[in-house]
Amino acid sequence: MAYKHLFGPIISRRLGLSLGVDLVPYKVCSLDCVYCEVGTTTDLLVERKEFIKPEDIIVELSHFLQRQAKIDFITFSGAGEPTLNICLEEIISEIKRLWPQYRLALITNSTMLQDEKLCKALLNCDLILPSLDAVSDKVFQQINRPHPTLKPQTIIQSLSDFRKIFANQIWLEIFFIEGINDTPEELTLLKEACELIKPDRIQINALDRPGAEIWVKKLSDERLLEILEFFKPLPAELIARVEYERDMPISYLDEENIILKAVNDNPISIPEISKNLGLHYNTVLKHIRILVNNKTIIEINDNKTNKYIKK
Repeated sequence: MAYKHLFGPIISRRLGLSLGVDLVPYKVCSLDCVYCEVGTTTDLLVERKEFIKPEDIIVELSHFLQRQAKIDFITFSGAGEPTLNICLEEIISEIKRLWPQYRLALITNSTMLQDEKLCKALLNCDLILPSLDAVSDKVFQQINRPHPTLKPQTIIQSLSDFRKIFANQIWLEIFFIEGINDTPEELTLLKEACELIKPDRIQINALDRPGAEIWVKKLSDERLLEILEFFKPLPAELIARVEYERDMPISYLDEENIILKAVNDNPISIPEISKNLGLHYNTVLKHIRILVNNKTIIEINDNKTNKYIKK
């Protein structure tokens, strides 16, 4: 069965072996973050819609889970903001009813958490991984390029309110960009916001591969350690790099070989590979990252589009 909405299982830096569930079309999001590894947002919106029907997700999950796959999480994520799908509440309920043995995680940009119905449904998740990159409106605009209706203070208050009703783990991610949100002023504001939100973990992140804008540069390890020290005594940590040597499903290794064959002497982009092979964008993205890190293929920038060729 060819999956339209599932990807992986993939080796996640935070979640181990994660089966991804993509609930919105490619690059439908409420933010257009400059560091997004998936690229520029094409549909910037905040209206929740039925982008994908619950039954379509359940059919694919049923087929996949019949193999009794060993996974750490079923994770709502993908190439856009999953909470924009108004059917998320029903999907969570059905998964927990049919497969209560699996843990559910949600990766979200936090912008929809003012929706009370959504927050109530999320109480059935085992782990929420929201993000918050800025407190001042100026920096919020610089980094996240939000839908015009969104304000950082509203997002922070929504996160704080959600924390009060959510009994399971919340791991708050902050993505740092040198010279923008790592200034003394913004760091202080972010720390104060974290004290209000009270996440179980504060996960400090920085560029791992090229983002939507080429000017976004990777922070040095020394600077990341300085930021980590600044957040003490709060429960902050650096997001660890993936241990790719971990046991992976045969299907995962097969996909990597197929993707490697698709990359030849002519530059090719991730969307092109995805279309040619019929693989989910995020599946291709994760494998490409490994192949670049292993120096098996080379990443080049062709007119603001990242493309890949064999080394």
